[in-house]
Amino acid sequence: MDQPVGIMGMPGVGFFGMLLIGFIAGYIAEKAMNREHGLFTNILVGIAGSFFGGTLAGLLDFNFYGFFGNLIVATVGALLILWVFGKAKPAS
Repeated sequence: MDQPVGIMGMPGVGFFGMLLIGFIAGYIAEKAMNREHGLFTNILVGIAGSFFGGTLAGLLDFNFYGFFGNLIVATVGALLILWVFGKAKPAS
């Protein structure tokens, strides 16, 4: 059963759930990639990771719902985003 999701939503969670998932996913990705960001950056990275991870999960036909499904997808997406940005940095 497909659940309609708006541009600012995740399947099975509301707006505040999305912010919480974004913060947790951003925090996990920050620590895993040995970075130091602030609260707002963690939320933004986590939410961007959710959209990126959600798109990737859709392409791979991976279904996810609810808090923990979104958290896993957002964390994987956030890790990938931080990894790509880390590789794109010019060497000093």
